[in-house]
Amino acid sequence: MYLSHLVRSISVIFDTHALATNILKRVHVLKQAKMKKISIILQTLLFLFLLNPVNGQEKIQYGSNNGNYILICNTRIYYEEYGKGIPLLLLHGGFGSIEYYSMVIPELSKHFRVIAIDSPGHGRSEQADSMSYQLIADYISEMIDVMRLDSVYVLGCSDGSIVALILAIDRPEKVKRIISDGGIVDADGYKQGVIEEMESITPETMSKSWVKEYKSKSPQKDQWEKFVIDTKKMWVDFPYIPYSKLGEIKSRTLIVMGDRDQSIRLEHGIKLYRAIKGSAFCVLPNLGHCICNKDPDLMNKIVIDFLTNK
Repeated sequence: MYLSHLVRSISVIFDTHALATNILKRVHVLKQAKMKKISIILQTLLFLFLLNPVNGQEKIQYGSNNGNYILICNTRIYYEEYGKGIPLLLLHGGFGSIEYYSMVIPELSKHFRVIAIDSPGHGRSEQADSMSYQLIADYISEMIDVMRLDSVYVLGCSDGSIVALILAIDRPEKVKRIISDGGIVDADGYKQGVIEEMESITPETMSKSWVKEYKSKSPQKDQWEKFVIDTKKMWVDFPYIPYSKLGEIKSRTLIVMGDRDQSIRLEHGIKLYRAIKGSAFCVLPNLGHCICNKDPDLMNKIVIDFLTNK
């Protein structure tokens, strides 16, 4: 059920009914296959889902605009800057990179100083010794200080939204507003089958296309297996954030979810909204997990309105 639903959602992005139909036929045939085969299909679909933008949408080219490295905890972290104004940090999801935001950066950079970051081990950034949401948040927190940013806004998708929430807890004097797109803080937020799928991930289940793409970006091409193992450990180490800590958030917060999120229960978004004092909750119809590469125009309007409305 979960795999078929994911394929149908991805077919909306590609707008190719024939492709989706062929994949669904294969899924039907593989219903009795081993979990390894299903995991490979899922990883391939997620990889394509992250890389294929809506046709005709203006976007930046990953690696353009004189991308820079900054040394954080002896780890080289890659980032790109666009525009001027109040700094807006863009934090991508798991197994992703700055490229996820390629379709929203052109418009957002007209209003903010966009700082798009490849998290440790992701994209062009070097790996840390280990991986956790707190570690990623600590890296971003130090970046804020090293770059001498007075205050920042943060937009995070999926894993990036978890990091955004931690930053709001840890650095209330710096983080003024955050947008959590497809965020989750504990196991009870996942839909049935998602945790089992994450637990089944190993370097062997990763698709060849994903491995090729990872190696094309990473400065540590031979360490991709470590990255997969570290990421899986992070994903199944619950809770990501204790619910009690959410009450400490003083930053203005917007929780965004698609009502067809393939991984996260809508009720979990409501739970986050109720736990964060003064937060706002936005549910978008007919959209899935993480919105920026599904309906970038809509997401831009939401982000700009929330961050500029006093």
